[in-house]
Amino acid sequence: MNVMLFPGSFDPFTRGHRDIARRASKLCDKLVIAVLENPSKQPTFTPEERVELIKLSLINEDLNNVEVMSWSGLLVDLYKQLGCCASVRGLRSETDFRYESEMALANRLLLPGYDVVLLPCRDDLSLISSSMVKEVGLYGGDISKMIPAEIIDIVKEKFSKGRTQ
Repeated sequence: MNVMLFPGSFDPFTRGHRDIARRASKLCDKLVIAVLENPSKQPTFTPEERVELIKLSLINEDLNNVEVMSWSGLLVDLYKQLGCCASVRGLRSETDFRYESEMALANRLLLPGYDVVLLPCRDDLSLISSSMVKEVGLYGGDISKMIPAEIIDIVKEKFSKGRTQ
């Protein structure tokens, strides 16, 4: 069975993330979307909330081969544990390409069999990032074109609480 890993912080899950998940799920028997805990970041959503947001974002998709989980530890350890053939990453720009290439090389130093598939995002989603969603959302701006409709109310509620604290 070909298992691919789609790792990220997904804070929150965007329409771009969903598009990459949808496309990557067609390239493998099983796609595991892994919410990674990154101690250097201050997330808006807990890992459990992010897993739930992803599941809700995919509820209307026909993606029977997708599993969502959280992971705290080295990416290569999860990759090895799941028996992955590759990780998948989305690319929005040349900057993403450079970063993802460097990360792939670093992971290959830790696990020689590590491989990655880089998928360019759709043009209409290329400017969307979780950071942009957070910045716009925390100031009360319209994020409806940036994140899946299935999670818009939950994300807006979280951001409105952030504005009042």
